[in-house]
Amino acid sequence: MALLKKASDAAQKHGLIGGFAIFLAVVSLSSPEFLTLGNILDVIRQVSITGMIAIGVTFVVITGRLDLSVGSMLTLLTVLVVDQHNQVGPAIAIAYTLLASLLIGMVNGYLIGFMRLNSLIVTLAMLSLLQGATLFYSGGSNVNVTNPQETWFRFFGRSEFIDIPVPVWIFFFAALVGSFVLLKTNFGRWVFSIGGNETASLFSGVQTRWVVLIAYVISGFGTGLAAIIMGSRVMGAQSTIGQGYELTVLSGIILGGTSMLGGSGTIWRTVIGVTMLGFVQNGLLLLGFAYYVQWLVTWAVIILAVWIDLAAKRGRVFV
Repeated sequence: MALLKKASDAAQKHGLIGGFAIFLAVVSLSSPEFLTLGNILDVIRQVSITGMIAIGVTFVVITGRLDLSVGSMLTLLTVLVVDQHNQVGPAIAIAYTLLASLLIGMVNGYLIGFMRLNSLIVTLAMLSLLQGATLFYSGGSNVNVTNPQETWFRFFGRSEFIDIPVPVWIFFFAALVGSFVLLKTNFGRWVFSIGGNETASLFSGVQTRWVVLIAYVISGFGTGLAAIIMGSRVMGAQSTIGQGYELTVLSGIILGGTSMLGGSGTIWRTVIGVTMLGFVQNGLLLLGFAYYVQWLVTWAVIILAVWIDLAAKRGRVFV
């Protein structure tokens, strides 16, 4: 019986890591280029966009809430930064984009933190609103950066520093800052406190409404940074460019071990989870699987990770 319990605990703590290691071994044997430096950097460059969003959303999830609007937010902000780049230049376009991201985050945070509305409903509604706003703003047409080879805007998505893509540096720096805020500041402690027991936090003097609002502002800001990287990398935007990102972001956060029930999680675990998911998707493509298989695998990852999280909370694998 004790042996069975130890095996159960090990599966809860290391099951996903073990499964990922096996996946890496299988893909590397089948596709030698999988673990080459070039492919690894390409995967992390791709993951940097998802990761920037996931860093912000991690704050929201730790409070015990969700943000499903980030995919549509990414679409709108990418269209905005590219279109405004052509009209007023990259510097002002970036400022507009970050300002818009903060504003959207504040609206989400106010409705959820101050109005006490359900985060799932609010962010689903915002998802719809932002998708409609994107179509209204762009007229349903694609937008592209004028003279992409001559603008310094390309630095954020296409340049390298010390042979490492700039998006990777931005992602790493954002993770450092996010981790410091979450683990070393009073605000970070309040985020964990609200996710663990919001009622107790309120009676302890924590301004829960403001903490939730700021968490959503951080989520919006992270999405704004991701939109800048996306626009710089693609040098254009379509009205569906962020479609499905909310699912990928949430999958990476859950895979990293952040509890959907709130109260636990770290930025670096989110970074690991998003990176693992990126390598899984890349490996499936190298093995010759169709693109849609990624969505099936993402579904399986979410179900398995949530199951393990709940099993850890209950102290048993099965009900």
